[in-house]
Amino acid sequence: MLVQRIGYGSEEDVIQNLKDAGCGQETIACFMRCMEQDDREGQLRSLEEHRRCILDRVHEGERQIGCLDYLVYQISRERGDKEGVV
Repeated sequence: MLVQRIGYGSEEDVIQNLKDAGCGQETIACFMRCMEQDDREGQLRSLEEHRRCILDRVHEGERQIGCLDYLVYQISRERGDKEGVV
């Protein structure tokens, strides 16, 4: 059985893993279709695309944190100037 070849006990286990990884219904359906067709390249493309999306969100979050950190730095620096600390 295809599911067992990738180390899972059932299709439900595979689907749950994809959900836990944040995959939406479209990604899950694509992955399962590829699995049924024994299309490993399609499976990998689907997973890599989802991974790229997650990584893009991580990078956007990092950029946002950088903006917040800079604002905190500016406010702290201004407060230090007013207190006579440079």
